[in-house]
Amino acid sequence: QVQLVESGGGSVQAGGSLRLSCAASGYTFNSKCMAWFRQVRGKEREGVAVIWTGGGITDYADSVKGRFTISQDIAKNTVYLQMNSLKPEDTAMYHCAAVAPYWSPKCPRESYRYKDFGQGTQVTVSS
Repeated sequence: QVQLVESGGGSVQAGGSLRLSCAASGYTFNSKCMAWFRQVRGKEREGVAVIWTGGGITDYADSVKGRFTISQDIAKNTVYLQMNSLKPEDTAMYHCAAVAPYWSPKCPRESYRYKDFGQGTQVTVSS
């Protein structure tokens, strides 16, 4: 059974940094897309960053380019989201997601394309 477990959320002041972690287990295929989505109540879920685990190819939403970095530790089956220069508008529940197997290096950022989601971790940025 697959499982995604997020950690690392919290509260920070604007301009600060946080690093989120997503530990994946139960996956048979190494080539998959993993993503970070965020959602604020009453708004659509936004695909923030994605990574193709087969080769480390990444993509980002325009709203976070240059501030957020998604990366992976293959040995630990863990994906990270380093968030720098945080803004109040980054406040949201952040969810890790995965779809496997995925053979294309261009991972989607639409949530309906993903099969598995974690419980989420809250990020709150105060001004």
